[in-house]
Amino acid sequence: MLMKLQLSLLIVLLACGFLYQFTLKSSCLFPFLLPYKSQQGLEALLGHGRSIVFLETSERTEPSPLVSCAVESAAKVYPEQPVLLLLKGLTNSTQLLSNSTSPALSLLSAIDNVFLFPLDMKSLFEDTPLFSWYTRINSSAERNWLYVSSDASRLAIIWKYGGVYMDSDVISIRPIPEENFLAAQESQFSSNGVFGFLPHHPFLWQCMENFVENYNSDIWGHQGPYLMTRILRVWCKLRDFQEVSDLRCMNLSFLHPQRFYPISYPAWKRYYEVWDTEPSFNDSYALHLWNHMNREGRAVIRGSNTLVENLYRKYCPRTYRDLLQGPEESVTWEWDPGNK
Repeated sequence: MLMKLQLSLLIVLLACGFLYQFTLKSSCLFPFLLPYKSQQGLEALLGHGRSIVFLETSERTEPSPLVSCAVESAAKVYPEQPVLLLLKGLTNSTQLLSNSTSPALSLLSAIDNVFLFPLDMKSLFEDTPLFSWYTRINSSAERNWLYVSSDASRLAIIWKYGGVYMDSDVISIRPIPEENFLAAQESQFSSNGVFGFLPHHPFLWQCMENFVENYNSDIWGHQGPYLMTRILRVWCKLRDFQEVSDLRCMNLSFLHPQRFYPISYPAWKRYYEVWDTEPSFNDSYALHLWNHMNREGRAVIRGSNTLVENLYRKYCPRTYRDLLQGPEESVTWEWDPGNK
């Protein structure tokens, strides 16, 4: 009997090793992912309802160090959950990864619970109010298409499958304890840079309906944070936050600005400064770095002792080790409009 058990264990270990070699991931950790990196694999991961999702709606397939840090930090904070990065410019992830010279893609694909997939918007919007809008829109004529398409995609993917959406300039520092939540950017105003819901939550369906009915891409944020705030005001009677406590109404939570925005957008440069005493962020689950404001392309430099460098060192050590450069070799990274 003992020999049979030992033999069975040996077979399981060998099978895991075999699968790891051919999938570059631990299929023992995610046994529901078959086949790996196919559309079926994406559906299997998302269908589990616990994914952390990042989106890249531009054509770029070279993640910046900030994107890499955001994804790595989420994988570190949520080791038992799949972390997905969907890239519109990625047409064949298996082929790209096998031939890629991208250090960021290589770094991320080596993390057990990180998965990279193409972003197929048309397929994503099927069976949602967004499909008719997407099939008739002329994206080349849209003023803020990168933002608008990102706003739409995040609504659809979390409504369909559930999980947590995060902008790719959000560094995770501890688990979010809520299932259905929005993140306050300031009192009585919601962001759409971080939110999480169970599948088919009616709040997100109402957001998608309003997205189409009141579509106006000329106003920045009209389909994003302003949309979330409009629908939240229908659902909840908003009031100012009292100390660091969250608001709750119906079956969702509206989380205090300290949870994700302890440094507000007018003070975003503070992340790139040296602090005498750095904040503890004890009331925060993640930190939004306001990359949309960083149009001058401030880089995170190794050895600078800035707040953001120390955040990289602590929460995304692989990115810090492999992708950050020192002051003499530093380059200015291209501003990425996909990170809001």
